[in-house]
Amino acid sequence: MMKTNLQESIARQREILKGWLSSSLSHLANDCAGLWPGRGVLEERLEAGLAELPYCKYLYLLDEKARQITSTVSRAGLIGAQFGRDRSQRPYMTEALGGNPFSLSEAYISQNAKRPSLTAVQAIRGKGGELLGYLGADFDLRELPATGALYRQPGQWVQLKGDPAIRGGVFRQERVESAMDRQMDTVLHVINELITIHGVYHAKLHFSSSRATFWQMSDPYRFRLHGIDELSKPDLCLAYPRVDYPADALIPAQAVRGILGGFRELRFMDETIYLRTGLLNIFNGLIGLTFSCDGSHYMPWQEFLERKQDFLTGAGQ
Repeated sequence: MMKTNLQESIARQREILKGWLSSSLSHLANDCAGLWPGRGVLEERLEAGLAELPYCKYLYLLDEKARQITSTVSRAGLIGAQFGRDRSQRPYMTEALGGNPFSLSEAYISQNAKRPSLTAVQAIRGKGGELLGYLGADFDLRELPATGALYRQPGQWVQLKGDPAIRGGVFRQERVESAMDRQMDTVLHVINELITIHGVYHAKLHFSSSRATFWQMSDPYRFRLHGIDELSKPDLCLAYPRVDYPADALIPAQAVRGILGGFRELRFMDETIYLRTGLLNIFNGLIGLTFSCDGSHYMPWQEFLERKQDFLTGAGQ
């Protein structure tokens, strides 16, 4: 199966972490092999090892059956209650017990802090190559160093099914005219002005409930919510500062009106299958659509304009 952009991004970060961790843990494991199986001296070496691994939260040693033979070493001191713990059934031990010399687990929610965590496991072997046990190192994701760029949403059509209860009853319903429906033309003209002239870069229109939420470039961390009484009055534009249309927007300003017009067509295309919400983001160039059947679509703006007819004829549902 082909990896998605998200899976590839996660895989890259994991490879970076593996490269950083494997050499450090291998060195520590070799030292522990020379002290095996003395609990006291091993715990002393783990305490020193914790100082060598600035982002590590816990270190511990396990025998060949994954039963803990030391305390868990933390920056707050030794956690003696962990001695003797059987970790063989923990998911991060699967690869190690399968014979991998070094493994880095998938992220999981830790039992104690309830936060996303990773565990690296390094096999420890004696001078004759025999398996002595394992070195375990736990890491809190939030404490690891940044390893790469922010994941970018791919620009491709994605269809998501919604609530099955809604989908099952879709043919027993029909569109009820909303206040936004009655003033659709004025509302869309106002929204076009807000996006192209007044710095709104992300807009979500809720046609059935006659409201809209906007994110504006001058204050990008807060959204604005407007009901039909405000959306139907062009005076609303006076509440938003004038902002030059951004040169790095993926949706050109001249395309916004056509996209909004497409929303209008899909809203009125059928009395049973009709648009409930539509959104656009000018920076990532994506259009979002949610229909009365609760199915959702996300697609590049060009594809929306080119294939809008698919929805009008039912081919997009």
